[in-house]
Amino acid sequence: MAQLSVIIPTYKRPAILKRTLEHLAKQTIASELEVIVVHDGEDDEETVSIFSNTTHYSLPTTHYFKIPKSHQGVARNFGLQHATAPLTLFIGDDIFLAPDACEVHLAAHAASGERVASSDQRGILTAHRSSLIAVLGFTTWDPSLTITPAMRWLEETGWQFGYTMLLPYRHDFIPPDLQHRFTYTSHISLPTDVARAHPFREDRDLYGWEDTLWGTILRDSGVKLFYEPDATALHYHQLDLNDSLARIEVMGKSLLHLTKVEPRMRERMPSGWKLWAYRILACLPTMRGRHYKAFLRGLSESNKEGI
Repeated sequence: MAQLSVIIPTYKRPAILKRTLEHLAKQTIASELEVIVVHDGEDDEETVSIFSNTTHYSLPTTHYFKIPKSHQGVARNFGLQHATAPLTLFIGDDIFLAPDACEVHLAAHAASGERVASSDQRGILTAHRSSLIAVLGFTTWDPSLTITPAMRWLEETGWQFGYTMLLPYRHDFIPPDLQHRFTYTSHISLPTDVARAHPFREDRDLYGWEDTLWGTILRDSGVKLFYEPDATALHYHQLDLNDSLARIEVMGKSLLHLTKVEPRMRERMPSGWKLWAYRILACLPTMRGRHYKAFLRGLSESNKEGI
């Protein structure tokens, strides 16, 4: 039986997906993996052709599914329906795992679970509490890419990955009041039954905030987030400034919509002095100013459109 189900949503990135699968085939515990690829959109025949002969990747178990075009949350929920391993690892189709990453995830679950159990002095519900753990791995840009100033800014500020903020929590649990900000579904594992019990929202049309909302739901359900920096991965996704600004603008639109249907996300909406700070910074010709301007533009356009 597989020990870890790896769920990968994918859409129109066959060449990069191939490399992601090749990295999975090189895992130190490849024989203990179950790989589930959910093709989010049926119009990409090149992706379909990848799975005509999966023996090329030397993976013991690979499931490939096609679903109508939707979004990653739907694809992840679909993949969970077919997961058979006790633990599930979510990664993106552009995430290249280090050879020992999956093994480190399994070890981190065992070690963090023991820490929770040993801290339970009453000995009550120990097994249940020790299973309510998600493990976050470390991800950074693939150095083979041209790291643009926008990519560097996204990583340093946390608008893409905020790992610099997690330095105090290496090999430790992230405080509950912070963990929802770092529940990155591009590289995170948790018990499969816990993931099934807390599915991703499927009534989403716009990109952005899925991870934060899911992280909030997990946090409110008592799931603790353990940061394991030794589970490493590279993110192979080139972005220039225009790409980044377009992404941030959509996130502005998405946030306004999400706050109308999910009260728990209202804390993410800038208001009061924070909104004024955004507006002031948006006037500056800096990397931060340009991104804040794009974000506020998304909020404004979303409001005008009645989203």
